[in-house]
Amino acid sequence: MRNLLLLLLLANVLFFLWEQFVSAPDDTGIAIVSEQEMGPTLELADANESPLTPEPAPADATDDPPGDATDAGDTIEGDDGEAINIDDIEAEPESETVARAAPRPLEATVGRSCISLGPFRDRADAEAALADQEGQGLTARLRATQGEVFLGHWVQIRNIPDRATANDMLQTLQGGGLGEAYVVETDDEGIKISLGLFGDIAGAERTELQAKSLDLPAEITERMRDATVFYVDLALPPGRGAGNMIDRYGEERVQLRDAATCPRGG
Repeated sequence: MRNLLLLLLLANVLFFLWEQFVSAPDDTGIAIVSEQEMGPTLELADANESPLTPEPAPADATDDPPGDATDAGDTIEGDDGEAINIDDIEAEPESETVARAAPRPLEATVGRSCISLGPFRDRADAEAALADQEGQGLTARLRATQGEVFLGHWVQIRNIPDRATANDMLQTLQGGGLGEAYVVETDDEGIKISLGLFGDIAGAERTELQAKSLDLPAEITERMRDATVFYVDLALPPGRGAGNMIDRYGEERVQLRDAATCPRGG
């Protein structure tokens, strides 16, 4: 009985497969096309040959249109109607000068870069920098102007309400080892205490931390004053950079300027 069921099941499977793939085949299968139906084969161009390259002209072809060729001894008609012999016309000599293309905008600006060294507080320092750059063949000039001069890092306690509070702070500072502190009073900033003016930031920060350890609100500000300062203006030639000047004078003293301000050679 079981064998009969298996035979019936197998017959159903075979009938299903015949109906799907033999009786009605799928239209999206692989199509076989004869080579004759595909047309002539295409000629592939050489890899180094441009597809737009025109065919070479025949060896006997010339640029002159038919009938206009002129040989030695022939004549042509001039503007006034007079016949001119071809042999009497001198060929124009070829120029030996090759015209150069106009420089690109970037190339045109090379060599017009201008920088300034400074500011120098002392004229002697500026003149020494001027002589040094002129000694290297650079066009340079000395320029004096008004500007702010950095004096140092000033450690202060500001915004003190009255003199009595300032005196109490002063006693605390002196007891904490800051005996050089003193009271300063001005019309624009009122009462404050100066803890010292430092040329290096490290010394100013140590004093600031020492005052804050005494619960006093010290802070650091830069002290400046108006004075005459000096600059050395330089015109850089093509290919010349400012790297060595930055190494010598510091990045803060090398400033890029507009090309119109570059000094001109005399």
